[in-house]
Amino acid sequence: MPKQEGRPAGTRAGALPAAGRRALLAAGLAMPFAAPGAARAQGAWPEKPVRLLIGYPAGGPTDFAARLLQPHLQALWGQPLVIENRAGANGIIASEAVARSAPDGHTLLLGNSPNTMNPAIQPRLPYDPAELAPVVLIYISPTVLFAAPDTPWRSVAEVVAAAKAQRGLSYAVSGVGSPGHFAGEAFRRAAGIDLTSVAYRGAPPALADVVAGRVPITFSTLAGAMPLLREGRLRALAVAGDSRVAALPDLPTLKELGFDIPDCGVWYGLLVPAGTPEAVQRRIAGDITGLLNQPEIRERFLAQAAIPVGEGPEDFTARYRAEIARWTAIAQAAGIKAE
Repeated sequence: MPKQEGRPAGTRAGALPAAGRRALLAAGLAMPFAAPGAARAQGAWPEKPVRLLIGYPAGGPTDFAARLLQPHLQALWGQPLVIENRAGANGIIASEAVARSAPDGHTLLLGNSPNTMNPAIQPRLPYDPAELAPVVLIYISPTVLFAAPDTPWRSVAEVVAAAKAQRGLSYAVSGVGSPGHFAGEAFRRAAGIDLTSVAYRGAPPALADVVAGRVPITFSTLAGAMPLLREGRLRALAVAGDSRVAALPDLPTLKELGFDIPDCGVWYGLLVPAGTPEAVQRRIAGDITGLLNQPEIRERFLAQAAIPVGEGPEDFTARYRAEIARWTAIAQAAGIKAE
């Protein structure tokens, strides 16, 4: 997983050769912010409303980016952007729907890291991950270990002591094979303790049960939990990543505390059905990167502990493929699999 700082929106790394069923885009991150009229003159897309599917409930960290960008993209594209929350199966339901859609750029998926984790734990996904083409990585958010405010624990050491005294201590996750699940399993192994995961249909219900005291701890993204943290309804204990985060500079990482686990920060980005025209992918990536470079929009992401990235098709595709291989190796070593 990437370090949380990310790269500034619009930067790129090395090139990836064109592969398989679709040519990958070599540019697009430096496209100018285009006006709707100019866009319509360049081609037919979009000819009708654009559907944006999200595999999680409204109000979560994935939904947050969609709602923030929606009015700006509608203005750029001259068409409605219709957001559809199809929660369930750790994002698989929405991902399959997009993979099966016409590759014309009118159906998009706002996916996240579970799109690379699901293949690691699901021997038979209902779609091939190669049927989705990564277009633009929007932002990254660190994963954090949180405790319910009514627990007595104010440090990771106290959670470890409680887990050793109380076998099978529960922790909430947004789904089986989610980043929080991977983080919890990695932490359990590193600490030598027993933990029992409790899976939910997304981050909002998982966080709600922790706030209500039904489950004592959770590994969740900082972007999704920040409002609750500010209200004092959650207690942050450690970052499940490689470095501290600017929003909580005094919060240690699990690695600093002696627990060697992989960086479980989460990316959020747009994917389309494989075979979607390159010009459409280029347009989408360029428009979103242009928005991320606008100071007001960038600040709104940062205020939510969401780090804007703007990584385009080539680099995002390379990340997507590398993470599938990486999480598969970790899942096999840790014994993480779909229940």
